[in-house]
Amino acid sequence: MTRAVVLFTRDLRVSDHAALAHAVRASEEVIPLFVLEPTLLAGSCGSPNRLSFLLDCLRDLDGSLAERGAHLLVRRGEVVAEALAVARRWKAGALYISEDATPYAADRLRRLQHACRQEGITLHRLPGITVVAPGELAPAGADHYRVFTPYWRLWRARAPATATRAPRAIAVPAGLPATGVPSLAGLTRGAPSASLPPGGESAGRALLARWVRARLRHYGSLHDDLAAAATSSLSAHLHFGSLAPATVLARTLRAPGGEEFARQLCWRDFHHQVLAARPDLPHADYRPRGDRWREDEQDAHAWREGLTGYPIVDAGMRQLAGEGFMHNRARLIVASFLTKTLYLDWRIGAAHFARLLVDADVANNVGNWQWVAGTGNDTRPNRVLNPLRQATRFDPRGDYVRRHVPELAGIEGAAVHRPWLLPARVRAGLCYPAPIVDLDEGPALLRAARYGSRSPS
Repeated sequence: MTRAVVLFTRDLRVSDHAALAHAVRASEEVIPLFVLEPTLLAGSCGSPNRLSFLLDCLRDLDGSLAERGAHLLVRRGEVVAEALAVARRWKAGALYISEDATPYAADRLRRLQHACRQEGITLHRLPGITVVAPGELAPAGADHYRVFTPYWRLWRARAPATATRAPRAIAVPAGLPATGVPSLAGLTRGAPSASLPPGGESAGRALLARWVRARLRHYGSLHDDLAAAATSSLSAHLHFGSLAPATVLARTLRAPGGEEFARQLCWRDFHHQVLAARPDLPHADYRPRGDRWREDEQDAHAWREGLTGYPIVDAGMRQLAGEGFMHNRARLIVASFLTKTLYLDWRIGAAHFARLLVDADVANNVGNWQWVAGTGNDTRPNRVLNPLRQATRFDPRGDYVRRHVPELAGIEGAAVHRPWLLPARVRAGLCYPAPIVDLDEGPALLRAARYGSRSPS
């Protein structure tokens, strides 16, 4: 009897799952396994919103496996030890896992390789976290692409146009315990946001179908419109792998507007291939530019809490705190405000996003933060997004601000973006802070921090 363990990680689905499909073809019985690691739960996955979404994904995965005659074995503990314990108990000769690019995943893989060698277990690594695996595309004489455009051209030509079907039946060993998925209350004391959408492959596929049918055709013209909320909202499903990125690409390219959205999937792959080549990216500048960031915890606190006095910035930060999600245009605005207006270290922002975002993907998070800060894969490192101009362009009527900053909900029209210009009697009743910095001071803060008391030569 040949048996294999499929270790699920950020690939919580049955469709377009290379590791699962290969295991089912090569083995008579398969043990689907997910390990809840205490250190992971206490760290990057520890927010109630993220945990709730994760548990939704696990429950849906268990249901999908049940439809095929299997079920998900959920264990708690250190992932390598638990995976090897399961393989020993059920005399599995192979272990399958999807490749990932994060430093955590690389360390996990090294430990798995060592443990499997010791046990005589064959370890199979298959793609599935990205459309195109990191390292598959590289320019001559280099290990990865440093600039997006040439990567996009090659990626678009190589990206697969079809997705792999889910196995019809999956046999598991007799007596494999049905552990079930733990409750959120057993993992955290906090409660998720009331507006948190459901996780899981079923919910993800339904969301994808609705979005492609009703809104994808308008994506190119509306994806930056803050009030329209016309983005796909698929990022959390891509992060947890309840939707395969190749599935999303194949589905969207068949519909009007798909080409524009394909670029966003390509950006995701681009950041993953950079992280795979530069595992120090979460804490080290990709392209050091001599930045000497200011240290001002009061300003950093105001930014985190959405109390900067700039409504468009505060709306984004309030959306993040309340929903575990932020509109992509708002992410750019708040990141530029932190790094270019306040001149505070991008790592402060990346850490805050990692704590609160349901879709907090390491590669995308640090890649985008470094891009905005001018230390990453950016050919224009001095780009600054003026929050007032951004508000005028992408929230012209102020609807996004009123939705997320209740203190300003009664201010009509574009005036909501500049509450300091309102009559004194109106300002007095707002309970909203004055701006923590004059926008014209931003360049001065940058020069003072970068050059200290010296003048630039």
